[in-house]
Amino acid sequence: MPLIRRILPEESGARRWEILALSSVGAFMGPLDGSIVSVALPAVSGDLRLSFGEAIWVQAVYLLAMAILLIPLGRLADQRGRMRYYLGGVALFTVASVASGLSVDGLMLIVSRAFQGAGAALMVATSAAIVTAVFPPQQRGKALGINVMAVYIGLSVGPPLGGILVDTAGWRWIFLVNVPIGLAVLVWGALRLPHDRPAGRRALRPDALGAGLLAVFLTCLLVPISFVPQWGWDASATVTLLAVSGLALAGFVIAELRVRDPILDLSLLRRNRLFAAANLAALLNYMALYGPVVLTAIYLQEVQGRSAAVAGWLLLSQPVLQATLSPFAGRLSDRIGSRVLTTGGMVLMAVGLTLLATLGGESASDTFRLVVGLAVMGVGLASFSAPNSSAIMGSVGRDQLGLASGFLATMRVTGQALSVALLGAIAASQLGAVGAKLIFAPEDGVELSVTAASEFATGYRYAMATGAVLAV
Repeated sequence: MPLIRRILPEESGARRWEILALSSVGAFMGPLDGSIVSVALPAVSGDLRLSFGEAIWVQAVYLLAMAILLIPLGRLADQRGRMRYYLGGVALFTVASVASGLSVDGLMLIVSRAFQGAGAALMVATSAAIVTAVFPPQQRGKALGINVMAVYIGLSVGPPLGGILVDTAGWRWIFLVNVPIGLAVLVWGALRLPHDRPAGRRALRPDALGAGLLAVFLTCLLVPISFVPQWGWDASATVTLLAVSGLALAGFVIAELRVRDPILDLSLLRRNRLFAAANLAALLNYMALYGPVVLTAIYLQEVQGRSAAVAGWLLLSQPVLQATLSPFAGRLSDRIGSRVLTTGGMVLMAVGLTLLATLGGESASDTFRLVVGLAVMGVGLASFSAPNSSAIMGSVGRDQLGLASGFLATMRVTGQALSVALLGAIAASQLGAVGAKLIFAPEDGVELSVTAASEFATGYRYAMATGAVLAV
């Protein structure tokens, strides 16, 4: 039974490409919103008077929601209609964007960002699946290539667009810019696109227990890590949350090994060493690389005093090179295998992060080193990501491709969330409780804020060095 309602032959070609265009907008919006916020964090935090830990959570909670919901929502969409769930994700993302743009305090913004992440999870979980379902095998590769290109364009456009919007219209517009796009997609989808229906296969039982335990584990892990500079490691809240996180992880592992349809089939890690090793490498490398982009955006503005727009343009080299070189790396891995490319990519990422760890001022040579470091990271990530994905997908049978894809997506987003929290905590480790509150609020104490910026620069270098270690 086909996933998408049969399309009339004379319309099938045009309708398929129309579906591709619609799904690619969602593939573009999710990464765009992830990358656009990085440049705006100083402005957001200064206006809403956020501490460093709260600012990090504006970004981390978006990724956390995606990590928790990607697989469960993807399975529900498979059973109840991917197009319906995709448009539901666009609607939720759009409403949450309005709430984010109208936020009056940090709590409202963080909660709104969590709902944005849930909407993004729906779009990401269904976008490629919709394309795969409606295109015949001879056109599928080209269509998926366009869909993936939309992801990279979103990542690349985010920093400069965010910087321009912050400097010209204010930080609220980095969220409100999503609204007309989302409304256009909803109207377009409602009027022009066919309804889908579930595929005729056994319905998977929702793993509510696994999803809940994963949510508790990640939340109770990321919260204390993010706020350690303010709370301290020996604070009762820190100790309690980390203990709960450990218990939730143990419960999650036990539950996933016993339920019929787990969120993450952990037994596959035990049976397939290549699958386990490649997923661990993906987790560690996304832990190494996502946080540095967020922290570098803060470094450029709070330490070097650059505008948001300039910071956005300086950050552009990494995503552009990653987007440009990833297709070539994927084709090369088909010819020579993935091991050489992934190893070389990890080394390049470590080199790029090491260059960032040596930053120390506002000189032209320092700026050159920063751009080169980000560029090397982009080349390294391009060399790593496509071959790593190929190794993971090639290590399982055809009947496990959906499982492997969901596992990899969860590792990627979980690594990004951990990266923001862990490396952010290391960067803020030199600030202390007062500095963590004042780094974005110079009007509360100019001298203390300058000191906090200097201390953050030291912590930034420690964080980049840690990322270099994680990369290899």
